[in-house]
Amino acid sequence: MSTEMGAALRRIQLGSALSAFGNGFTVPFTFVYVAQVRGLGAGTAGVVLAMFAVAALVVLPFTGRAIDRRGPVPVTVLGTVLAASGSLGLGLSGSEPVVIAAAGALGAGVAVVQPALATMTVWCSTSATRSRAFASQFFLNNLGLGVGGLIGGLIVDTADPASFVRLFAIEATMFLVLGAMIARVRLPYAPRIDASGGSRRAASGGWRSLVRDRAMVMVCVLGFVMFFACYGQFESGLSAFAVEVTRISPATLGIALAANTAVIVLAQFVVLRLVERRRRSRVIAAVGLVWAVAWLMAGASGLVHAHHAVAVAAIISTYAIFGLGEAMLSPTVSPLVADLAPARMVGQYNSAFALVKQLALALGPAVGGLIAGAGAYGVYILLLVASSLAISVTALRMGRRLTPAQEIPLRHTRVVAQSTPKALASETSPV
Repeated sequence: MSTEMGAALRRIQLGSALSAFGNGFTVPFTFVYVAQVRGLGAGTAGVVLAMFAVAALVVLPFTGRAIDRRGPVPVTVLGTVLAASGSLGLGLSGSEPVVIAAAGALGAGVAVVQPALATMTVWCSTSATRSRAFASQFFLNNLGLGVGGLIGGLIVDTADPASFVRLFAIEATMFLVLGAMIARVRLPYAPRIDASGGSRRAASGGWRSLVRDRAMVMVCVLGFVMFFACYGQFESGLSAFAVEVTRISPATLGIALAANTAVIVLAQFVVLRLVERRRRSRVIAAVGLVWAVAWLMAGASGLVHAHHAVAVAAIISTYAIFGLGEAMLSPTVSPLVADLAPARMVGQYNSAFALVKQLALALGPAVGGLIAGAGAYGVYILLLVASSLAISVTALRMGRRLTPAQEIPLRHTRVVAQSTPKALASETSPV
């Protein structure tokens, strides 16, 4: 990787980590803030949380085209300003319509920023370095989110609304810091746009081209199931199961979430060394098996709830095992999306995957909440074990459609690099 690429990538990753640090101040406390501190009730708090996903679904179909046409830097800066205004609006407003509108601005801004940052990471890396770049960014984001949540918990006071204003002000500031850092990034690569607007015509047919890419369609299917079966359950079904069936306290649930983050932070680079030279499809299939074990562990914690210490250990282990799967995915799925994308459609491919992710994150809590509300926890565990196994099966089928460079880019790149000098020598040597 060139010095210019490395410097740009470090700036992108640091800015992203700082914005995650800001998110950590507010994400755990938004529901309590809206429902109790502002006195708007649980119903309005639920609408606010749903608005994050709804706003993302509205803007993401257009975000990829904007990234590919205008470049990811201006799109990111615009997204950070929108997110900062939404965050500050949440902190300062006390009426229901304004709080919902502010949540929409925050959700839209974050949705715009994520695929734009992913596109910049792609431009600042090569096939050989991309897995490590995405793994490092995932590590820094989780570290920032965890530290932000820890400090936010020390600041927040439900009896003092001003403490929440400070939290949202910090988050807004971090978004603006991200925007300022990205505005100064000099990307080492940008697609050429000819005077006849060739790239615009290519982008206009981008969604049709993407849908015809069977490998990308399978990645999107995988992405939906993965985010539905894991991330979409953390704040709904799994939390309800842990409290209602395993019968742990909310404080213990916080420890379980901390265990999830700790595994990601501690294991990320160890896992990276184990997976970056292996077939991506098989790594994703292994994640499905790991998560199936996690859901079975969760089910077991409910069966042994009478033995409190064992049940607590089991549910904390569940969250930790999920973290292991997440650490395996971070250097695998996002780089695969990038390697599948044509050069002029990286933004659209990243936005399409982000759109699928948001759909899963919107439906996952809804389905988990409905099943939890009905008390059908046995069905709930079986559904998610089946979803995890479906990830493994689909990943192996997807692997048949990937080229060697897409499956094992590090090994493929090194083989090419090692063989090229020999080939040149044979061409230039006398007969």
